[in-house]
Amino acid sequence: MTLVNRFSFLDNGSDLICSMFYSGSKWKLEIGCTLLLFLFSCTQQPAGEPVSEADRNETFHLPGDTAVITGADKKDLAENQKEFSEKPYIIVDRDIQVRNYFSFIDSCVARLNKSVNYELNEHLLVRNNPWMIDTLASFDYYKRMERGEFIYDMRDKFVLCSGDTLWAPDEKMAKELTGTFENTLIDLNIPEFRLRIFEYGMKKYEFTVRVGRNERKYLELAKREVSLQTPVGKGEIVRIERNPIFINPATGKRYYSTLRDDGNYTMMPQIPWLEPSTGGVRTGSLIHPTTNPETLGKAYSNGCVGTGEGDAWILYYHAPVGTKVVFRYDLEIFNETGESVCLKDIYDFSGKEKKFRMPAQKEFVHLCK
Repeated sequence: MTLVNRFSFLDNGSDLICSMFYSGSKWKLEIGCTLLLFLFSCTQQPAGEPVSEADRNETFHLPGDTAVITGADKKDLAENQKEFSEKPYIIVDRDIQVRNYFSFIDSCVARLNKSVNYELNEHLLVRNNPWMIDTLASFDYYKRMERGEFIYDMRDKFVLCSGDTLWAPDEKMAKELTGTFENTLIDLNIPEFRLRIFEYGMKKYEFTVRVGRNERKYLELAKREVSLQTPVGKGEIVRIERNPIFINPATGKRYYSTLRDDGNYTMMPQIPWLEPSTGGVRTGSLIHPTTNPETLGKAYSNGCVGTGEGDAWILYYHAPVGTKVVFRYDLEIFNETGESVCLKDIYDFSGKEKKFRMPAQKEFVHLCK
């Protein structure tokens, strides 16, 4: 008997028990207690039996006074049980903090790869368990502060708890997810300060970001004066850094804490950074979270694309290495009502003839008519 049918039977049986209690008959009271104990035992999950998300989240009530399982129901039930029993899974055996999250996920992938007929990786596993992305994104400092919770070091937060179940995708789902990754595009319109995630040409997410400033500056890391503009062009994600080191590019000095917009100091969050190439060149302009969201929607950085902390987790699990990216400079956009809007030319591309580092970059610059 599945958990769904157990609940249905319990709901129907409970009405029967209540009528026995208030009948005033002693023997009916005893029967009611006996039935209550029996029904309670029926609702308990046997030790070691994996629970599906449907069982956790849904309760169905059958019409009428009794729950009847037909032959067709039994066939469907058997097929569902077979389907779940054939899916490899891991039950988390301890609480996992963010600081240990990636090493634990890597160990899960290694174990599950012994039970599947394809090459499982972190992105496939987590996308098949999307609640994990929601959990990680929820550790955004400012979202927690809105709820009255101060996070000094997000690495101390627990992302997985003992007893959680991680399901590996079956071969069909793994193929679908792989196809989705291959047809994902990270689209950034620099003067609009908007980054979008497209899957099969359909927009799935849209974030406000910050981009590089319109100036040149000496950067100690580069050992020379460089343009701080975020470069235009198309390319792909070429590298991911899951445990980044924080270095001020202007001074070359490493830092461990950050001053938040609300005046609080916290440790730097452990959130992956993405490195894209544009036009086949690794320019050093990364995509990473900022701890100062007041700078989003502005030309503020040393060339990198800054996102919100929660948004960075969503982006990371939608953009594995090889994901296509386009960094464009379109001044003319269309608002929700279809009206043409001309954006501010933050890099002054229309004010004078620009010499691009690569001729192909001109393809991605469109000025207002």
